[in-house]
Amino acid sequence: MTHLLHRANQSATEIFSADARIGELTPRQFAVLTVIADQEGLSQIDLVERTGIDRSTMANLVARLSKRGWVTRRRTKEDARAYSVKLSPQGEKVLLQARSAAAAADQRLLASLPPGKRQDFLNALASIVEANAKESR
Repeated sequence: MTHLLHRANQSATEIFSADARIGELTPRQFAVLTVIADQEGLSQIDLVERTGIDRSTMANLVARLSKRGWVTRRRTKEDARAYSVKLSPQGEKVLLQARSAAAAADQRLLASLPPGKRQDFLNALASIVEANAKESR
């Protein structure tokens, strides 16, 4: 099963990359931008908790997003070691464009399943993610 999940992830990444040709935006970057847009001012630790991306990868990812001008980082008032992350106007544009491409990619991926099975598949994936997120905490 692990191999099948890996292959499904590869397919999802390839389809997303083909549909979302926005400055070489990756699915992980899209996920992080989406979380930031949903709740502005989160710390990088908050982003780790909400995305499941490990701390060092998140730090590198946020640094790359900042270098591209898609996010801004500021030290938090509560902890001078932590950064608060916010979408820049350019990041908002990128995310807006990427959302429609991501939706198209999702539709392409789900099209391989019978219509009656699509929501069950999404629910099963969400259950797997939720169960494993609880264990990793």
